[in-house]
Amino acid sequence: MKAYLMYRDRDFELQKNPPPNAEDLRRDLGLDTLLGAMARGDEFLLDVARTALLSSLGSRDEILYRQAILQDCLENESVVRDIYALAVETIESRRKNFWLYGSSRYSNPGLTLHGSVEVLELFVTMLKRLRAAADQHGRLFSSDGFSRLFAMLQSELSDDYFAEIQAHLHELRFRGGVLASAALGPGNRGTDYVLRKANTDPTNWFRRLVGRKKAVYSFRLADRDESGAKAVEELRNRGINLVANALSQSTDHILSFFAMLRTELAFYVACLNLRGALAELGEPTGMPLPEDPAAPQLSFAELYDPCLALDLKRSVVGNAIDAEGRKLVIITGANQGGKSTFLRSMALAQLMMQCGMFAPARSFRSGVASGIFTHYKREEDAAMRSGKFDEEMSRMSALAELVRPDAMIFFNESFAATNEREGSEIARQIVSALIEKRIRVCFVTHQFAFAHGFYAGRRGDALFLRAERRDDGGRTFKIVEGEPLQTSFGEDLYAQIFGADSDEGGMRDRSP
Repeated sequence: MKAYLMYRDRDFELQKNPPPNAEDLRRDLGLDTLLGAMARGDEFLLDVARTALLSSLGSRDEILYRQAILQDCLENESVVRDIYALAVETIESRRKNFWLYGSSRYSNPGLTLHGSVEVLELFVTMLKRLRAAADQHGRLFSSDGFSRLFAMLQSELSDDYFAEIQAHLHELRFRGGVLASAALGPGNRGTDYVLRKANTDPTNWFRRLVGRKKAVYSFRLADRDESGAKAVEELRNRGINLVANALSQSTDHILSFFAMLRTELAFYVACLNLRGALAELGEPTGMPLPEDPAAPQLSFAELYDPCLALDLKRSVVGNAIDAEGRKLVIITGANQGGKSTFLRSMALAQLMMQCGMFAPARSFRSGVASGIFTHYKREEDAAMRSGKFDEEMSRMSALAELVRPDAMIFFNESFAATNEREGSEIARQIVSALIEKRIRVCFVTHQFAFAHGFYAGRRGDALFLRAERRDDGGRTFKIVEGEPLQTSFGEDLYAQIFGADSDEGGMRDRSP
């Protein structure tokens, strides 16, 4: 049995290696905050959410398949949490039984058989509860993933199946003893041990009581014959060895199903946790629309940074743009105007969409990217092994080895560690080469020469945005379309911090 709740045709790999850019994504996009809200202190949920978030799906069909399952979870949250709790309970119960029988599993067939029967009886109870959930709630789910799972449970776990399993488990307790056959091998040693089905007498109990007994060869051990008891136990173990191993494998098979069911449901439970946390803050969430990457698509309404909202514990300003057909988005404008936050909100929304999640927006539409990458400015190297600019170029070189056509790269104040002219030219050449290779670029910058150079070129595939600033210097944290300006209005911040007039004359008047 397979759950197939993460992929249409394969299991979810929890232990897969993270992508090479995983640490940059975690650091630049503040993923620890997002993952913390998804996990709510549960380490297992944290591991699953981290792996899923960093393992972007590569096709529109894969995303839509997972989104449909998530939509079912959002509409039937209590049912999904109950099924997840059932899977967790099953695994925890098996772990308790392992301490009783696990140590002798491969050395004592008798204990292996006894332990496997006990565990399998537990599993049968859990499977019955799972089948009952499918019978009771299956009609509420419409996604291909859940519909197939519930149909499989109802088909494979029929009443006849459970009755047959119970009959086998009753027989495997061997309350009437073990019947086995064997042959004599070299040196008169026993070989070819085969467990036989116990004989059943069709006559009624009265005939069996008063009738003639069949002649059989038998022997009885003396009460203190330890060697004889050991020899008989060895014969019994050889007789049941194969069935003990087979039953142990059956318990492992069922356990693996519950383990995978728990793992794959954990992703959706983590999504429910995050959606609940954002809803408490009054923030909207919407199911994004993935598009074919061949025609660049990017548009959204009320897009916000979920990490900022979670950190501040309140709703934050959302933004809306339409960048259909644009391969390049350049964001400029006032310092502390929300440019970096806006960039992070776009990257997070793309990342969340591509793992099948909802987006932190009223609506979000974007082409599926072959990879999502970030290139953010870094602090000075404390070990002084290289300068900031050398470090930036080294990271860019490594990133260039990873990106493929249809990828997305989010730059934040990149190549600003050198002078304006040199940094602008380097940024221009890199961005031009990326666009030529069909890679979408979103770039936050203060470099006027770089931004205005693209603007003056009147490129139809570029969108220019600016952090909005009121006439009094106040920031609205709204991002609007606008031509790049030569100033970032740093004097506004100076006046805000030091209470000085923002014009140079006013500053000179206060100097000694």
